[in-house]
Amino acid sequence: MEFDIQFDEMLKNLVHLGIAYILSLPMAYDREHSHHGAGLRTFPLVAVASCGYALIGMSVLTSSEAESKVLEGIITGIGFIGGGAILKNKNSTYGTATAASIWNMGLIGIAVAFSRFEIAILMAFINFVTLRYVKRFK
Repeated sequence: MEFDIQFDEMLKNLVHLGIAYILSLPMAYDREHSHHGAGLRTFPLVAVASCGYALIGMSVLTSSEAESKVLEGIITGIGFIGGGAILKNKNSTYGTATAASIWNMGLIGIAVAFSRFEIAILMAFINFVTLRYVKRFK
């Protein structure tokens, strides 16, 4: 088996993964600092893994239908992870913002993989502002 190393593609993928990681950090830090369940480990891992799955899907799959199935799997899987962050007792429910933020991390990762940086940056900004400041308006 012969390996055809394409350094330009490797560098591009590393940059995309790095951007997904960096964009997840403000929300991850906010969750960690606020002592919520998911934080500095979960958020970056979800963003980078989503980006990685999408990058792999784009590089090895030959049809848009196959790529859409990969994206569907990512979105469903992250929804399952986020569902684990939601806790309910008799009178209240906790963790819905964390669950939604985990799901958003997946979107950020996918957007970065598809070089839709404007979407990734805007979603990171919206997520951070919502987590940090919107609760104060209640």
